[in-house]
Amino acid sequence: MSHTPGPSFGIATAPQQVDYQDIARVWHEADSVPEIEHAWLFDHLMPIGGDPDGPIFEGWTLLSALAAQTRRLRLGVLVTSNRFRPPAMLAKIATTVDIVSGGRLVLGIGAGSRPSHPLARREYDGHGLPYHDFGASVAALDEACTMIKRLWTETEPFDFAGAHVELTGAFGNPKPLQQPHPPILIGGRAAATLRVVAKHADLWNIPGGDLDDVVARSALLDRYCADIGRDPASITRSIHLPVSYDEPGSTRKAVDEALGAGFTHVTLGLPAPWPVGVAQWVADEIVVPSR
Repeated sequence: MSHTPGPSFGIATAPQQVDYQDIARVWHEADSVPEIEHAWLFDHLMPIGGDPDGPIFEGWTLLSALAAQTRRLRLGVLVTSNRFRPPAMLAKIATTVDIVSGGRLVLGIGAGSRPSHPLARREYDGHGLPYHDFGASVAALDEACTMIKRLWTETEPFDFAGAHVELTGAFGNPKPLQQPHPPILIGGRAAATLRVVAKHADLWNIPGGDLDDVVARSALLDRYCADIGRDPASITRSIHLPVSYDEPGSTRKAVDEALGAGFTHVTLGLPAPWPVGVAQWVADEIVVPSR
């Protein structure tokens, strides 16, 4: 009989409108609070909240620095935009972070922001990045996941001829520490994305807020898993919930509802500025009462 683990709780610190020292402080503290098991950054190149010209850090570079300074937390980017980096390059970046962290990486990845989101669109234009339609971006995500897993696991160079990426003599060395490879978390709610989740993901993440919609999306994922003969229970359900420092009871209520709906991987978004001792506060006020 398989053992069903209890829920896991983590924090998310958006690296915008803050200093590097602020983020490092929160992650250092969280690393020493056992109730917090994972920590996340996001993947944007210009702020999506607050002063549009304010400071923001690149997610993977920052993640590698934090990986080197922590010892226990599972860590990742919630979620990497597959539009920002060629997937073979992302595979190399992720391998490096997995090794730097001693095997604690979770690869969070998604299709990338929709063209209809003006704050997101701005960062593509501002960095000379191509901006394809959403349908193409989901197909590209499917290809990227296939390619990244091959680079992580195959022992000989290979060619890859996809509709979105072509590789000649592709090879990943070194391999990630985690075997067969780091877990893959895919974020998103669109039906097309959920089909990619069913095919590739170890974890699926969705933002909380509308619990009925979240539950409906989870049921749709179950159906897509059944379509391809995959056990839906093999995909951990992950949810991102914002924390209220002023009304922790409202956050606890949202956590309880999410746990009741089958979401066992909870990421608590911490609004900045972060109070001193915020990681321990989250453990005391949110995590322990919710277990």
